[in-house]
This record gives sequence, structure tokens and C-alpha cells, in this order.
Amino acid sequence: MRLALDQAQNAWLVGEVPVGAVILREGRVIATGYNRPITTHDPTAHAEVVALRHAATLLGNYRLPECELFVTLEPCAMCAMALLHARFKRIVFATHDPKTGAAGSVVDLFSQPLLNHHTRIEGGVMAEPAAQLLRDFFAERRAQARERRAARTATCIPVAEATELPAPWHPSEPI
Repeated sequence: MRLALDQAQNAWLVGEVPVGAVILREGRVIATGYNRPITTHDPTAHAEVVALRHAATLLGNYRLPECELFVTLEPCAMCAMALLHARFKRIVFATHDPKTGAAGSVVDLFSQPLLNHHTRIEGGVMAEPAAQLLRDFFAERRAQARERRAARTATCIPVAEATELPAPWHPSEPI
């Protein structure tokens, strides 16, 4: 999980929500990933999916039944289903996600009896460091947003002080 936390730091450094993932096979690291949806303009580029793509390419197979995933945040529904389709043996996550968690927080896709594969799930491993990383990231984001709003407010001229306003544009006029 420490390696997954390092990957989460990498995400933060590039402006992404700090979530990191590591895939092990027989106790050896074979792939890592961190959140990249913003930088890659890809809504599927969650840490788990990034690592999963690397592992599948490296191993030459989309099925990874001998692999384990360590991730700093409980997988969402998209990631949970990708991991189930890849037939992971075990998934270990650090902190629960009360908004989109699909391993028990909001829904539990891994415990659905009708699915043809069942993955062992462990949650809460190094939960506090992972949760603190997310809290710090979002606190920083909120502070930056407040600073931007304050800067915009400081540069705005109140309407009462504006003395020369341009004439309204009419559709018949050229732009």
C-alpha cells in the first residue's frame, strides 16, 4: 500500500485527485498507476484502470486471475467491474469512498452472487494516510478556488462606478 500511496502523490503532483494503484503477481510488482482523467482527457483513466491496462499489456492477457490490486481509494463501479472482468484474485483498498465506493460504501458489486467471478476484498489498510492525502488535496483545491474568486472580485469594477459603457451590440452590425 505504501507504493500505492507514492503513486497517489504522483497524481497530486500533476493536478489529479491523489489515487494510486499497484498490481502484484506472486508478490512482485508488475504495474502501477495513478489517476489521470484530467491530464489525459479520459474519464476512464482512474488509477486502477491505468494499472490494469499496463498489467494486461505486460502479461499479454486481459484476464489476471493470479493478480492482486492495492489501491488507495475504494474502487468505483466502473473500476470494480473492470477488475471483476479481469478476474483479480484480491483487491485491497485503503480508505472507503462514501460517494462512489462500489466495494460496500455505496454498493457492493463484488458480493453479487449472480456474477461469475468473485474477488476477495479487504478495506481499511492504511486508511488514515490515504484519507489524509485526499483531505489535504481537497483543502488545497478549495483554498486555491477562494484565492481565484478573491482575485476576480478585486479586479471587477462595480456597475455604479462604471462611467462609460459600450453601446449594446445589434445583430445587424458586423462583429
